[in-house]
Parts: sequence; C-alpha cells; structure tokens
Amino acid sequence: RVPYAEQYELSIQRQISAADLLTLSYVGTQGHRLLVSQEANPVNQAACLALYNLNPSSPTCGPNSEPNSLRAPFGANFGSDAFFSTIGKSSYNSAQIDFKHRSGPLQILLGYTYGKAMDDSSGFGEQVNPFNPSLTRGLSSYNEPQNFVVSYSYNLPIARLGGPKMVVDGWQLSGITNYSRGLPVYIYENDDHSLLGTDNSGPMPLGIDTPNFSGGAVKIMNPRTSNKSYFDASKFSAEPIGQLGTARRKFFSGPGLDNYNMALLKNTVFFERYKLQFRAEFFNVFNHTQFSSVNGNFNSSTFGKATGASNPRIGQLALKLSF
Repeated sequence: RVPYAEQYELSIQRQISAADLLTLSYVGTQGHRLLVSQEANPVNQAACLALYNLNPSSPTCGPNSEPNSLRAPFGANFGSDAFFSTIGKSSYNSAQIDFKHRSGPLQILLGYTYGKAMDDSSGFGEQVNPFNPSLTRGLSSYNEPQNFVVSYSYNLPIARLGGPKMVVDGWQLSGITNYSRGLPVYIYENDDHSLLGTDNSGPMPLGIDTPNFSGGAVKIMNPRTSNKSYFDASKFSAEPIGQLGTARRKFFSGPGLDNYNMALLKNTVFFERYKLQFRAEFFNVFNHTQFSSVNGNFNSSTFGKATGASNPRIGQLALKLSF
C-alpha cells in the first residue's frame, strides 16, 4: 500500500505595529500506511519458556538460542524472517509562535514551538511488536517537545562617539540563541530475555526487548554532578525470562540545548567600489556543555549515562574583499 500523510495548519497573523508582526499557528500531520519492520516468524514464548524452566542452567530453548522448530506460523523452514509492512502510523501536533521586529538598526526574529510527535516506528531499524504493533507506539526519534530560537542583528552606534568614518562606521553584532528540549532516549535490552528471537531480525541487530520500568516520572539528573548519569537507572530492571519488559522504547527526552552563537562584523567601504568585511564568529560562545548520546542499552555498564557532547566553544576570524 502507498503511504500517505494528512497535513493541516491554522494561522492567525497580527501586525501589532509598523515594526512588529506576530503569527500564531497550529500545525499538524498524520501519517498512514508507513513502512515498518516486523518479525514474521516469532518464537512461541510459552513453549520456549517451558523448555527453559526444565533446565535453566543448560536449556534447550533460551535467550538467543531458540530452535527454529518453535517459530510460528512458518516453522523451521524460514527461521527468523523480518519483512517490511505498510502498517505504521504517525502523528505530529504543535503550537507555534513567530514574532518579527524591525526598526532602525535592530532586527529580531523569534520562534517558539511546543509540539509532540509519535509513531509506531521512526525507521526501518525499529521493529514493531510482531503480535500487536500498536504496543510499540511511542515518541518519535525526532520528537522535540519545545524549541525556542531567536536571531538578531544590531548595527552598533559606534559612529556617535566620533572619529574617522572608515573606523567607526559599519559595525554590526548578530547572533542566534537556541533553547530546546532534547530528542528521546532510546531504551532497549539486547539479551533476548523475551524469548521472541527478534534480535537479528530486520536491517539492524536490535530486537523489541525493553527492560522493566517501575513507573512514575523518570528522575532526570545533571551529568556534571552525577558521574555523567542523565537519568536514574535504578527505576529500570531486567525483563523476566519469557516476557517483554514494561518500559516504552522512547518515553522521555534526552539532554536539551542551551546554545549561543554570536558574530561581530565590520564593513568598510573605500574607493567607492571596494568593500572589506571583517568577521569574528563564535559558536557556543559561553562554552556551555551540550550533552548528547545518552546510553539507553540496559545491558551496558554505562546505561543512563551521557557518553558524548557537542562541540565546545569555537571561534573563527574571516576577511572578505568585494569589488
């Protein structure tokens, strides 16, 4: 079946003054018949668990060692066999605010989005539950609950201080500031305790197993003061043999963004037809640590820890001659 999407938007725009424009919008998308990966020949959990309980120390059926004869409905002839199916669904709904201001030497563009994106699978590597695909529904991998961005440009009034025109004219300060909630943390367990035998199905060696979650809100921590831990891992425990864990794969946000990029420019015009531009640019100007790559693998020794970070402060100088 051919995938399709429904998109809708309602916007109200108001010219507050000659210099100010405000836009309020509701924006959404519904996706249907999306392509997902699904195990077509899963292991019979109950039968495998019965064999496991007969001799747990040396089972004839256990995690990552299920015989193909216990797979159904196609049995041993096919073994593990994932296929692509157009049964996925997605949704996105958001409230958006845009504000523009332009007066004299100052220009400001402000944008804020409050939204939520959900789906059954965000890519081919994320398998859906082989018995009930809707059970894998959760936050989309690209879900960003809140995003605030402001960009600005200001022509500095240094000329008012007096001095040679070629020196005091043409100074400009600009920048982009971004605050946002992070993308979801992907929670999974790769030990096949569910006995479904989905670990090697599909294009990625990643099954549908997840750990158990004790419930309630996930306690978010500061990696700077908690030995790099981003969330409280004690609320998660291994899934029981023969059962799927209770945790959703993606149900809370990872580290967000608190970033400032700034630039100082100087435009100098001489001999009428020549323009020299000097730029001093700084990315993450306050050198604020932007954590990323939170490890959601329950079987890893770094489960719950932030294992990466974005670039530190970077500065660069540029000189451009136009003629």
